[in-house]
Amino acid sequence: MKKTFPLQAPGKDDARVRDKIRHEVNKYVRRSQRKTPMEGFRGWEFECKVGASESNAGPRALKEIGGAIDAVAQTGSNQVYVEIIAKPARHIPDPLAGETD
Repeated sequence: MKKTFPLQAPGKDDARVRDKIRHEVNKYVRRSQRKTPMEGFRGWEFECKVGASESNAGPRALKEIGGAIDAVAQTGSNQVYVEIIAKPARHIPDPLAGETD
């Protein structure tokens, strides 16, 4: 997901607009987590960036996205750029799989 969201909408409170952005981000993450990872991987990792625009977006942890959206809104920006890339999580080898008696 690479998307620029407006932080203001006519006739809507700005806080509700930010809630809708967070809802859409969470919906994307839940949908991505439901996908079956490739063989040899245990799940998904998410690389995230948030900023006022694509050029000045900084890396964030998935849990920090909501706060980062609020921080961008407090700077007076009228839009926020959110980038979330789902990547397969590393394989965790089973320590007992290679042993033979």
